[in-house]
Amino acid sequence: MDMDIQRFYQGNSFDAHEQLGAHIVPTGTVFRTFAPAAAGITILRNGFETPMSHIADGNFWEGYVEGARPGDAYEYRIYTRDGGHVDHCDPYGFGMELRPAHKSIIRGTSTYAFHDQDWMAARTPRIGEALNIYELHAGSWRKRRDGAVDPDKDGGASRIVDPADWYSYDELADPLIDHLSKSGYNYVEFMPLAEHPVDQSWGYQDTGFFSPTSRFGTADQLKALVDRLHLAGIGVILDFVPVHFAMDGYALRDYDGTALFEYPNDAVGVSEWGSCNFMHSRGETRSFLQSCAHYWLSEYHFDGLRMDAISRIIYWQGDEARGVNANAVDFIKTMNSGLKKLDPGCILAAEDSTNFAGTTRPVSEGGLGFDYKWDMGWMNDTLDYFKKTPDERRDNYHKLTFSMMYYPNERYLLPFSHDENVHGKATVFNKMWGDYEGKFPQARALYLYMTAHPGKKLNFMGGEIAQVREWDETRQQDWDLLAYPDHDAFYRYMCELNKTYLAHAALWAWDYYDRGFSWLDCHEEGRCIYAIERTDGNERLVTVLNLGGDDQEGYKVAIPGAHGARVLLDTDSKRFGGSTPEGATRASLSDGILTCSLPRFSGMLLSLE
Repeated sequence: MDMDIQRFYQGNSFDAHEQLGAHIVPTGTVFRTFAPAAAGITILRNGFETPMSHIADGNFWEGYVEGARPGDAYEYRIYTRDGGHVDHCDPYGFGMELRPAHKSIIRGTSTYAFHDQDWMAARTPRIGEALNIYELHAGSWRKRRDGAVDPDKDGGASRIVDPADWYSYDELADPLIDHLSKSGYNYVEFMPLAEHPVDQSWGYQDTGFFSPTSRFGTADQLKALVDRLHLAGIGVILDFVPVHFAMDGYALRDYDGTALFEYPNDAVGVSEWGSCNFMHSRGETRSFLQSCAHYWLSEYHFDGLRMDAISRIIYWQGDEARGVNANAVDFIKTMNSGLKKLDPGCILAAEDSTNFAGTTRPVSEGGLGFDYKWDMGWMNDTLDYFKKTPDERRDNYHKLTFSMMYYPNERYLLPFSHDENVHGKATVFNKMWGDYEGKFPQARALYLYMTAHPGKKLNFMGGEIAQVREWDETRQQDWDLLAYPDHDAFYRYMCELNKTYLAHAALWAWDYYDRGFSWLDCHEEGRCIYAIERTDGNERLVTVLNLGGDDQEGYKVAIPGAHGARVLLDTDSKRFGGSTPEGATRASLSDGILTCSLPRFSGMLLSLE
């Protein structure tokens, strides 16, 4: 075994998968695993047991199986020191069987040849560029067949999706590229694709950290999907789970008869989701996770990782009162700085709801080294505001201005993610106050406000068609909504809004500079009017929003240095489902004063001259 064992133990390895796991040789396969407390290990394949032997310092095991080839299923039978044994999948296995089966699958050297060299050489973290992300669950964006399921029937067994209903990774390429291009998204973020036993976990409780889930096909099919997206000019981000793993006994839990990857004490070892927490103070665990992160970026050409539940790394169990988990913080710093060196141009984004300072500061400056932090405060305040009645909005006016008080502290990304569209929370569209018809103008205004606000954007699938039904991982999105004029017009609006965002550097080039944003008016509490200016130093754009329940005629706001204004987008346009006829204008600028007619729950985006 050609491995720097000291680096592995120190938690500095990013390539442990190159030695551990199952590796094809000319006449068979060599298997290696790290299991220091095991009394013995055998390889189970095709009904046969092949003993493994101690190698290196005695904490590693190796076995050779002649004739073992790609596609063969295998697992390790690990004998414990108390005389028992447990059968485990391979922690470093590169493939797994389709649930509920759970053995590892031998994967040979990939035969897929990428064609995205130009993309990979030019990619960046997009700090000063447009970044409009479409978050997607691969199993429920589109399906071959779609139908409601009864979660209470047969003990929940009816929630299990027939594999024939899923599209394979590569089959998703054509419809996904078409939809993303038409809709104005330049990046897609896949919810976790590592192997997981339960569909309802959405991939956040994994058993095969190096194994693309077999639900949607093979590793080469996933590579083909990423490659096709790149060739179409679309970046690809993967949701990555470095905090916890599934409880299933065949996976990482008590792997060698001891708590090898997890804490031995349930007080800190079991998460609020009923999963096992990784013990990040162990160098072996760090090397496992770092190698896994690098593997997805390098082997599959993913452009970045969105890292789940980072608050649980920063603080013990995510609870600030329990203090900072210094070992876990050190781990994330080491991993992020290493990935930045090994995978140039990659995006690292943190789902972090805490006030911990420096999440997006470079590690060299004492930060955690992420490019972006999800702005959960902005998301919660914004959605809470839009749930309120017009009268309540007057008293809560500054829920929409508060984010700019703390915004300079980090590089924020604005997320309306899957979590805001599920589990009784209602979809983003359905969160809007009022009746069904009244939600459309508010949702149009909401997304204009999001576009005008500094920060990169992320929206969950279905939001672009004003999805009414909450997300259910067993069903595809309600694409038939587009047969209804209101939803079709809303989708037309979202397409134009997204493409306007991509086309205008004023909306993204200076996202993280004070000079890129200014309030023109944020003291219209009684009328719930807001006016925002964005600039990149060349172009000046103004967004005016009336989020109150009354029409506002003759609203005026001073815009120093402006001589004219052109409307780029009007949320009340008839083609979007509003009432303003095509060609009509509701704004004029004279002597540095912008005068607007603002129907209730409407907004305009204007270019200044």
